[in-house]
Amino acid sequence: MSLDVKQIGERVGAESALIGRVRHEINKVIVGQEYLVERLMLGLLCNNHVLIEGVPGLAKTLSVTTLARVVQASFQRIQF
Repeated sequence: MSLDVKQIGERVGAESALIGRVRHEINKVIVGQEYLVERLMLGLLCNNHVLIEGVPGLAKTLSVTTLARVVQASFQRIQF
């Protein structure tokens, strides 16, 4: 299954547009937390875990629930 450079470029463009739309939807709800949103997206794309730490009121849970809603995934909060 070999793809030529043009097909690869088109696929990368389509996938990056999707990521941009997801980020745009999250930024409608979460303002000023670009680093957090970037790391959440990275964890999602890498199929990995993200540990979010911080003082109360930084929209940690809201960020994750918003990401889950945007990508139509389920969300369960774990607190310890």
